[in-house]
Amino acid sequence: MQIPAIVAWILTGTFLALTYPCLARLTRLDYVRLGSGVRHIDLAGLLMTLAMVAMVSPVGGPIPVAGWQAVFLVVAGWFLFASLRDRMAAGVCRRCDLHHGLSALAMLYMLAAMPHAGHATWPTMADAPGSLALPVIAVLAAAYFGFDGVQAGARAVRSLRNRGPDGLPAGFASRAVCRVVMGLGMSYLFVATL
Repeated sequence: MQIPAIVAWILTGTFLALTYPCLARLTRLDYVRLGSGVRHIDLAGLLMTLAMVAMVSPVGGPIPVAGWQAVFLVVAGWFLFASLRDRMAAGVCRRCDLHHGLSALAMLYMLAAMPHAGHATWPTMADAPGSLALPVIAVLAAAYFGFDGVQAGARAVRSLRNRGPDGLPAGFASRAVCRVVMGLGMSYLFVATL
């Protein structure tokens, strides 16, 4: 499962760069107008990018694995519960909630199934020996996130072409870029673990 150091640094930089649009949306958007559902999606996006930085960084992460697992367990529960509620408020769809819930579960799986060298508190994917436990889950996750990343990109291009006189919703472009990069990045990491 070892990721070459140069690839790990490139992925670290890429995921770290995604924190800027996430933070920008959280500090600039009018969530009263957009709806609180959009805020929790943006916050989850920030958590996912920070966790990806911690996992792929060759120097390790500042938060122990158990801390990340607790965070993603709560995030997964929140979004899976939200996807079951019948709501379509302010343009937030149940499919988006389900996707973020599955993303949190995938991150939880990645952290739990990652082999640990000795008793490493801060394991990184760059130097973890072996592959993830239950590789069939990694295959399914790689397929899902690869498909989702490509589909999100295609949806964004279609939306840009067909935008109406009001334009696109606030934060649409940065959310689309983040979803494409995160989807393809997660797919790569799951493939790298096989």
